[in-house]
Amino acid sequence: MRYQPSHLRKLLSELGIHPSKRLSQNFLIDGNIVRKIVQFAGVQKGDHVLEIGPGPGALTEALLAAGAQVTAIEKDPRMIQLLSSLPRLKVQEADILNYEIPKSNWKVVANLPYHITTPVLAHLIEARDRIQSITVMVQKEVAERFRARPKSKDYSSFSVFLQFYADVHFGFVVSPTCFFPAPKVHSAVVRLDLRSPPPVSSEKRFFELVRAAFGKRRKMLRSNLKEITPHAEQCLENIGIRGDARAEDLSVLDFVALFKEIEQHQKKVQT
Repeated sequence: MRYQPSHLRKLLSELGIHPSKRLSQNFLIDGNIVRKIVQFAGVQKGDHVLEIGPGPGALTEALLAAGAQVTAIEKDPRMIQLLSSLPRLKVQEADILNYEIPKSNWKVVANLPYHITTPVLAHLIEARDRIQSITVMVQKEVAERFRARPKSKDYSSFSVFLQFYADVHFGFVVSPTCFFPAPKVHSAVVRLDLRSPPPVSSEKRFFELVRAAFGKRRKMLRSNLKEITPHAEQCLENIGIRGDARAEDLSVLDFVALFKEIEQHQKKVQT
């Protein structure tokens, strides 16, 4: 099993491979965590699984053992050499940020390098018509932002972005000792179950509003949104929210209601 430290070190040693700091490579060496990820992702026989950054293949082995049809996206040619011995595995040498996700009904599973978590998730959500769920291991503090609720310090524009498109489920925390080499931080596994977002006239303009709202967290919304509308306070009160509210006070649906109210107000002004 590739999660066993002795087996992993032997595989790496035979090919003269050392984990790359540049690629943020930290390989799972805990079989219990591997099994928990597969179970939490809901992977079953016949599922189409897109695995991002499989590394030497510890999680890949478990996904294949569950009967999934696995396509692995890996940019490190050395890891592709290691993966080549796994039966029934399709490997694509690519950077996920430049990879066109094929049409299917994918369950995505990934142990993401921490520094590219946000752009990778944004890229995947752009392809949401081909994906039913995304199960990722990320830095624990980042995972807290994914599931953060209004009025909490972790709630941000990215929380709103993810929760606009998905139901966020926090799985479990993973200790640094479960990796080789051990990272300096704890990780956590999160699953995003993608669904139809609330209807808005323009998702682009909606998120421009959300980003502007969180632009300066300590300021009231009426100040942060003055470039979008000088009537933010009135629009907030029209949807039942105090005029001195801050961005972290609003839920995803509150932001949707505010966006629609601002659009309606602008239409009235123009007529």
